[in-house]
Amino acid sequence: MDGARSRCCERTTGGLELVAGPATGSRWFNGLGYRGPLEVHQITRGKGRKLLLVHGLGGSWQSWSTILDPLSTSRTVIAIDLPGHGATPAERDSGTFDGLVGSVERYIADNGLTGIDVVGSSMGARIVLELARRGSVGNVVALDPGGFWRGWERTFFKITIGLSGRLLRAIRPALPTLSRNVASRTALLAQLSARPWALDPQTIATELTGLSTTPTFDALVADLAAGPEQSGPAAASTGRIVIGWGRHDHLCLPRQATRAMAAFSSADLHWFKSSGHFPAWDMPDETVAVILAATS
Repeated sequence: MDGARSRCCERTTGGLELVAGPATGSRWFNGLGYRGPLEVHQITRGKGRKLLLVHGLGGSWQSWSTILDPLSTSRTVIAIDLPGHGATPAERDSGTFDGLVGSVERYIADNGLTGIDVVGSSMGARIVLELARRGSVGNVVALDPGGFWRGWERTFFKITIGLSGRLLRAIRPALPTLSRNVASRTALLAQLSARPWALDPQTIATELTGLSTTPTFDALVADLAAGPEQSGPAAASTGRIVIGWGRHDHLCLPRQATRAMAAFSSADLHWFKSSGHFPAWDMPDETVAVILAATS
């Protein structure tokens, strides 16, 4: 990274530069009082135009493991752990969507990244759309964004993902073994993947274990289910927007894509025909192609 932030706990593992530590820069006031630099764990990899990846609820930078290598051949990829996720400590408001958006916005400003191209998945996709509305980012790819639920869909989201979180916490010690078994992996991921039997067991074990240990998970589920629908449009300074949606998404239902496009009318819609909620898992090659085209 460039000199916009202090660097500590830095090492290289498997070609990934891991950087953890407090960002340096401005202090922010957000209604909770003045707040100092934000500590965010991140990895950077590759060379070229900078690209920020924002994972979803219960995830971490490792949620992008299926597409990090191909993206980094032509981009400097920066993948962060959101506050309360992975190795980034929670802040006081990290159990709310608005709190997470504010944290990412502060991270971008503190690191001199205003106008950076961004990609988000699920809750992270909604975060990057909100940053587009605020004018903080450049080109945007939002993969199966949350926040466009209405009526019974809110209850469906809250109950199904909430039960999943409780189940994963209960069976956490067995998750590595269950992830290696095709039948149990398929059952655990039926709502999230169109082809769970084909996914890498280690990738899934890491993802499910991370979800089960996210301290803000329940608070975020409640906040997302009860909060307002995501609004647009994007700020004039925002670049191209592509909203991607899996045809077989059983969490953020495909019908919600129409509402997302109405809110962000300047966006292009890309359907991932053989994907569930996570195109980076089910259709990684097509996901990389969409991202590179949108951020070129």
